[in-house]
Amino acid sequence: MININWDPDIPEDNDFLIVCISNNEIFINTNNCFYMTPLELQNKNIELIDRSYIGKLNSKKIFAINIKEQEKIFFEKINLRNLLPFIEQEDFIILSRALEIINWKTKHKFCGKCGERITENISEGFLRCNKCGFIIYPEISPAIIVGITKDDKILLAHNDKFKENMYSIIAGFVEWGESLEDTVKREVMEEIGITIKNIKYFNSQTWPFPNSLMVGFTAEYDSGEIIPDGVEITDAKWFDKNNLPDIPKKGSIARNIIDTICK
Repeated sequence: MININWDPDIPEDNDFLIVCISNNEIFINTNNCFYMTPLELQNKNIELIDRSYIGKLNSKKIFAINIKEQEKIFFEKINLRNLLPFIEQEDFIILSRALEIINWKTKHKFCGKCGERITENISEGFLRCNKCGFIIYPEISPAIIVGITKDDKILLAHNDKFKENMYSIIAGFVEWGESLEDTVKREVMEEIGITIKNIKYFNSQTWPFPNSLMVGFTAEYDSGEIIPDGVEITDAKWFDKNNLPDIPKKGSIARNIIDTICK
């Protein structure tokens, strides 16, 4: 069970775990574990001073550190996306928070208002400029993702960034002034040129690449002809639910929506 209530004090018995982060990558030890003990890191002369509180997993506190270049030789790095199909959801949430918090602190070392160095408010978890008092809260960028159906078919699209023959459902970031439903309609129209109806909420998922909250929906085709925008989307078409191309890995909200529609 995860508890993310703010409680950053180090236990007196040093009974806590550390996640090591650098450049959007997770580091694992020789036991292929991404949770490490303070003693394990201290034996490698890795400092734990600049640690970030992540939360509690099964009542044990978890912290994250941004390891230095010379410290990487002790570990093997792995991309969190590649871990997704193989780890528990609770572990994905902890690792996501670790990535997002470390990246947030790395981006905001100096105040964007006056240029002074930023320090962390340990008691509440935000960043504050000691000179002008400017406060920086953690960043979350909401995005929608929608599975669209037409009779017994599902619409899947190939993004220019995907590997060959990989298809997924439509997604995009929320713009200022938009509701989530408006974003769904706009992204679908912009990327593939059709209108949709019967938009329904599915569920949501944290997505730390780099700091998104994916809000999932389903919808039905209404009108129009599929016309890929040719920029992000290079191909889009209707697929039979029993004959799908390569689709996203299990564990992602995209895969969950596709599996639910096609079951």
